[in-house]
Amino acid sequence: MPKYHDTFFYKAVRPLLIFLISILYRPTIVGRENIPKEGALVLAGNHTKWLDPVTMVSVVKRQVHFLAKIELYKGITKFIVKGMGAIPVDRKNHNTGAFSYAIEALKAGLCIGIFPEGTINRTEDIIMPFKTGAVKMAKEADASLVPFVITGEYKLFRKGIRIEFLKPIKVDDIDNSNKRLEDAVSKGIVNNGGVHGKRK
Repeated sequence: MPKYHDTFFYKAVRPLLIFLISILYRPTIVGRENIPKEGALVLAGNHTKWLDPVTMVSVVKRQVHFLAKIELYKGITKFIVKGMGAIPVDRKNHNTGAFSYAIEALKAGLCIGIFPEGTINRTEDIIMPFKTGAVKMAKEADASLVPFVITGEYKLFRKGIRIEFLKPIKVDDIDNSNKRLEDAVSKGIVNNGGVHGKRK
């Protein structure tokens, strides 16, 4: 069995997250038909708040193995992120282990979730420059690359957040594909009204 695989904990927790997110934030979901039902898949998009991966878990039917900062593998959160099948990333040391584990998971037909900005966007810019990890993973593992766009705001008991899954991007040249991914997400943010008022 590969190091990363779909987990029982994820399957057990997901129904609760579906209930909570649908009641508390009532997200609008568009383009879910663009997500392949099986096979290697990389989901890549913008990062607006810590709730983003939780919401993604609730709206994507497949288990999403997110790349998560290694700091979450300490204390009480360690049990949670391991149970959810997350892959630790040491952002300070730029470890290659995370990439290798992600490739292994993709070659086993799993779904990887990644925020190419690398962290939550707290700047005034619509989007921060995308790192190339997502497209490199998709190319290395011959995986589908599906961009997602998160817009709006998380408002308790109100419809405020919107997640749109765009059509898959065919990865060829790394830099060119990464630019197309970033442009698709950026355009989606602008077209859908922006995030927390960020709109040019």
